Amino acid sequence: MTSIGGAEMVDWNLAVATATRLVRPGPEVSRDEARAIVAELRGHAKASEEHVRAYTRMGGPDTHDTPVLVVDRPGWVRANVAGFRAILAPLLEKMQERRSGGPGGAVLGAVGGKVTGVELGMLLSFLSSRVLGQYETFAPATRDLPAGANGGGRLLLVAPNIVHVERELDVNPHDFRLWVTLHEETHRTQFTAVPWLRDHLEGEIQTFLAETDVDPMTFLERIREAAQSLAGGRPEGEDDDGGRSLVELVQTPAQREILGRLTAVMSLLEGHADHVMDGVGPAVVPSVAEIREKFQQRRAQGASRLDQALRKLLGLDAKMRQYRDGERFVRAVVNEVGMDGFNRVWTSPNTLPTKAEIGKPADWVARVHRKAES
Repeated sequence: MTSIGGAEMVDWNLAVATATRLVRPGPEVSRDEARAIVAELRGHAKASEEHVRAYTRMGGPDTHDTPVLVVDRPGWVRANVAGFRAILAPLLEKMQERRSGGPGGAVLGAVGGKVTGVELGMLLSFLSSRVLGQYETFAPATRDLPAGANGGGRLLLVAPNIVHVERELDVNPHDFRLWVTLHEETHRTQFTAVPWLRDHLEGEIQTFLAETDVDPMTFLERIREAAQSLAGGRPEGEDDDGGRSLVELVQTPAQREILGRLTAVMSLLEGHADHVMDGVGPAVVPSVAEIREKFQQRRAQGASRLDQALRKLLGLDAKMRQYRDGERFVRAVVNEVGMDGFNRVWTSPNTLPTKAEIGKPADWVARVHRKAES
């Protein structure tokens, strides 16, 4: 753990313990049903690899180095804490130094890593019931959670959440499970077929964190606000969003530029996955049209006031926009220049779309294609 003088910014073990204790139980299934669901999801993940690679025409190394893990909600928490702990280490070290030497050091010392761990655990318990699947790009291997060698990732499928949504939507469960794995397998294909992509993203994130000048008290207060919302502690009538998400705490010009590039890349990756799952769907998922319609309705219906406040605070609203805007970009480019023409996006960091080009796909086509042909 990040530690200076014995004080920790975040007690990661306590965050895991808190989230595991607070996580809501998943849908009721028998032991035999659970085994069958796990086996089916693993089978769908294997089948999806072939479907996705054929549709996207993305080759490269196979994905056997990146394991597929079917997990429950506590398993998702443990996997993500391991990833957070690794990627956020430089930022937490910087914050720890400020805490130790700044005028608020005594106050922050009293708050301590254990309080922060509890609050982070509350947030993770909230998120753990909402994720259907996830490709963990920066996944360090742990004793219980294998990951690819040499920095390779892992594919997580959260079985209780998949079952919960398929029942809520009242759709064919076998079709829905395959539809979800198509999306997540696309992410695995993106990173295994494009060798430079992981290092590029990690470099952008670390540059962003190196530029961060977050006041520790402000950072912890944001976590506390989210945790209080979960506990119903926000005073009635108080503004829900309080202004910005956790990601938007820092607004220096350099960070805005980096965040713009990261937003564009994430929009591309999420939109590409949505495009592929719907493109492959008609051939292998008989009820794909019904699933997509009901799933979109579920997104559009919104959520409770509490859920909306947390989505805003955690930046999940931006995640929903990434699916929508990115899919429009991919669809427009594929319609204009075909799948092979679209795949020029994976040539190098210079051919990735900018944030402005995500909204104007024709500008990306003009820059990448017409420049190359001139």
